[in-house]
Amino acid sequence: MVHHSGSIQSFKQQKGMNMSKSEIAKETSLKPSRRSLPCLAQSYAYSKSLSQSTSLFQSIESESQDPTSVTSISADKAEQVNTEEERKDSVLKCSFTDLSDFCLDLGKDKDYTDESEHANYDRSRLIKDFVPKNNSEPKPRLPKNDMNYIASSGLLFKDGKKRIDYILVYRKSNIQYDKRNTFEKNLRAEGLMLEKEPAVANPDIMFIKIHIPWDTLCKYAERLNIRMPFRKKSYYTDRRSKSMGRVQKYFRRIKKWMSQNPMVLDKSAFPDLEESDCYTGPFSRARIHHFIINNKDTFFSNATRSRIVYHMLQHTKYENGISKVGICKLINNGSYIAAFPPHEGAYKSNQPIKTHGPQNNRHLLYERWARWGMWYKHQPLDLIRLYFGEKIGLYFAWLGWYTGMLIPAAIVGLCVFFYGILTMNASQVSQEICKATEVFMCPLCDKNCSLQRLNESCIYAKVTYLFDNGGTVFFAIFMAIWATVFLEFWKRRRSTLTYTWDLIEWEEEEETLRPQFEAKYYKMERVNPISGKPEPHQPSSDKVTRLLVSISGIFFMISLVITAVFAVVVYRLVVMEQFASFKWNFIKQHWQFATSAAAVCINFVIIMALNVAYEKIAYLLTNLEYPRTESEWENSFALKMFLFQFVNLNSSIFYIAFFLGRFVGHPGKYNKLFNRWRLEECHPSGCLIDLCLQMGVIMFLKQIWNNFMELGYPLIQNWWSRHKIKRGIQDASIPQWENDWNLQPMNIHGLMDEYLEMVLQFGFTTIFVAAFPLAPLLALLNNIIEIRLDAYKFVTQWRRPLPARATDIGIWYGILEGIGILAVITNAFVIAITSDYIPRFVYEYKYGPCATHFEYSESCLTGYVNNSLSFFDLSELGIGKSGYCRYRDYRGPPWSSKPYEFTLQYWHILAARLAFIIVFEHLVFGIKSFIAYLIPDVPKNLYDRIRREKYLVQEMMYEAELEHLQQQRRKSGHPVHHEWP
Repeated sequence: MVHHSGSIQSFKQQKGMNMSKSEIAKETSLKPSRRSLPCLAQSYAYSKSLSQSTSLFQSIESESQDPTSVTSISADKAEQVNTEEERKDSVLKCSFTDLSDFCLDLGKDKDYTDESEHANYDRSRLIKDFVPKNNSEPKPRLPKNDMNYIASSGLLFKDGKKRIDYILVYRKSNIQYDKRNTFEKNLRAEGLMLEKEPAVANPDIMFIKIHIPWDTLCKYAERLNIRMPFRKKSYYTDRRSKSMGRVQKYFRRIKKWMSQNPMVLDKSAFPDLEESDCYTGPFSRARIHHFIINNKDTFFSNATRSRIVYHMLQHTKYENGISKVGICKLINNGSYIAAFPPHEGAYKSNQPIKTHGPQNNRHLLYERWARWGMWYKHQPLDLIRLYFGEKIGLYFAWLGWYTGMLIPAAIVGLCVFFYGILTMNASQVSQEICKATEVFMCPLCDKNCSLQRLNESCIYAKVTYLFDNGGTVFFAIFMAIWATVFLEFWKRRRSTLTYTWDLIEWEEEEETLRPQFEAKYYKMERVNPISGKPEPHQPSSDKVTRLLVSISGIFFMISLVITAVFAVVVYRLVVMEQFASFKWNFIKQHWQFATSAAAVCINFVIIMALNVAYEKIAYLLTNLEYPRTESEWENSFALKMFLFQFVNLNSSIFYIAFFLGRFVGHPGKYNKLFNRWRLEECHPSGCLIDLCLQMGVIMFLKQIWNNFMELGYPLIQNWWSRHKIKRGIQDASIPQWENDWNLQPMNIHGLMDEYLEMVLQFGFTTIFVAAFPLAPLLALLNNIIEIRLDAYKFVTQWRRPLPARATDIGIWYGILEGIGILAVITNAFVIAITSDYIPRFVYEYKYGPCATHFEYSESCLTGYVNNSLSFFDLSELGIGKSGYCRYRDYRGPPWSSKPYEFTLQYWHILAARLAFIIVFEHLVFGIKSFIAYLIPDVPKNLYDRIRREKYLVQEMMYEAELEHLQQQRRKSGHPVHHEWP
């Protein structure tokens, strides 16, 4: 063996590249170098399967045709087959042309380590075959690839050979026969196979089973640039210092402990996802011999097959005319009543999974993910992505990440709450209120209210202290920082998932125009600056006009929300007089609490009623805009729904936090609404208790309602469907597709409702967290239930959704960032305006005993309550009483030179509040920005791995080009040289 790389190195120097040497064996014919080892070694390892796959592609499928099935092969495809036969002698070769079109696969996250810690770095060992560290027994394979099991599950045509990839459902009594007939003929012309079968339970229901043959799969996979595995991944080793060796041992011990963690899933129960350990590239029929095809029935996953069929359904005409296209329009006009991919089988089995293994992916997901007993386990994200697609997989990954990040927030919030409990009795303010037996508060209403002793507010004062204590400011700052850390680390987590799931370069390749957009603007075309091809174009004037109409609709709905809040405010003003004179003594004594509780319940009913109207209006406005792509449609619709529901949920909370009791005037000169109803005042202990009540009730009731609508309602509907089937038939075997039909369809808006619920919860958790520190704890408990509830719903109660792809959570990330910014501002205002933190702070250092005596033995807040209450002469009310009553404000007493005017202390407190808001916002925003700067979006090791794999592919390209040139010399009869020609 000798080194023979000088010519290669000289070629690279000519190219201006600084690349490593490789070993080439000196023989009569040129042997592959170590650089081409991942390419050629894989070809030898799979030589048998690859040659079989080539023959499979060259042959026309011999599947039997029933009267409703048609298979067509175009002339260009037959020409392609002949071309492929001429290339059989180069099946095991890798050419530069072949590899140059293949983009780097960013696959499974593995450690680039060697088994030997003392292995020397050698450029000749840059690429080597990967040897698994764990030589234990192989993992059990799922029977999903077994055609016998597919047949037993009812997932094949009647001939027992063709698998069912999609289901269409229609009613025989429907009169849209011509549209269906044209649509089905066009589907057959595109290469799909159809088979009809009536329903067992309802003879009026007809199912159309769709199968996509191999040649059609290949054609559309190439057209849609679907990335498929073509080479096993390679790994490299480098020299590690002794210190790094110790660090690696330390992390290995941590990983070993993590494997024993009861929250970690048993990975031996899950299948190996081989495609995640391969380089992938856009599928090409001309280079099919380069892809790893062990079985043509399982080469394309179920999710990929479903996506291809759905693409064909969406772009097939059913009538003459540009706009008469797509299965969605046929469902809307009633020609079909449903279209869905089938589940892989039943989710339950009579045999235990531990002894007999899973029957299918659905069964495995139910046993290891969707059961309530798995609430403490991590989620099998790779399997979720395999079965439901990347879009749903990213949702559950984000939900799991959000839930995990809520744990520290819930712990800190609970600590702040318990700190309030432990120090509640020692609070100087609470003690003074509870001991103020001789202090009378002025009447809070005009007719039926009487003087109230201040000590009657003792309980309210103690409860208020639980949420308004010394830890409130700290917790508000903590939650602002927590929101930033959560979002920044989610970006890192997302980048890892997109690497693992091969989504790095997907967006630019896969985004297609919506059929509605194409049908609307087919007459106006413009060359796409990226693809260079003409495509429909929406004129700017038309786009601006539609956006203005849409924005006007949004503002109209927001104004409707504000009107509803105003109506609730009027209700509070009207009923508070009635509750103050109520015949039940309990309500009469706590009429303010009764007024607030009744208003909260009414407000919740209004919120849920308006949400129904919001969804329909948002849908109409979004369709009016004619978004260009599906992602644009989803983002526009999601933004509208968020704006509607955010304003709907939080408008009453904003009113209580920043307006309640702020503009009431003072005794003897109260401000009145319409000169009739006196504006509502806060409780003597403050308005914070009203804010906590509003947040707690709405958050609790909304979570219960959402959970019922997500699971309870589908359960009831599915139970009723099964009940009707049992009444209609007896002892009949229901096929799998009919069982799926009896399930509830996924929401027409996809994951929008799921994200919207969690994002609104995130707003509750962060925006007013200074007033309700238990919000993260309630959100955590809800999310633990939400994960399993959603999992159970997806696996058992819903039809299988289309396995869509996505690279991120879409517009929701931007909304979350906006909520994080809004949370800083609102918490600053809540602390400064709603709570009594600033008045206490000013009194403590300006007007209290500690202002003049720095070593005062008692509390610095001694006398605060008396200082915060102003005097009013009862004789001015004309109620036949004399003396003085107190009210919450900083105004001059009746005996002063300027009675009932704001005192200097009021202006000091106002200046302190404004200063606190400015300082708090700048401090927190500065910390947030600094943390965001420190945390990179992509982990350093992942960034290096991506660059490293690009380098490996480049090395493979150079060696493949050398092999290609040598092969051309052999064919032309020229002498073969071991150098670049």
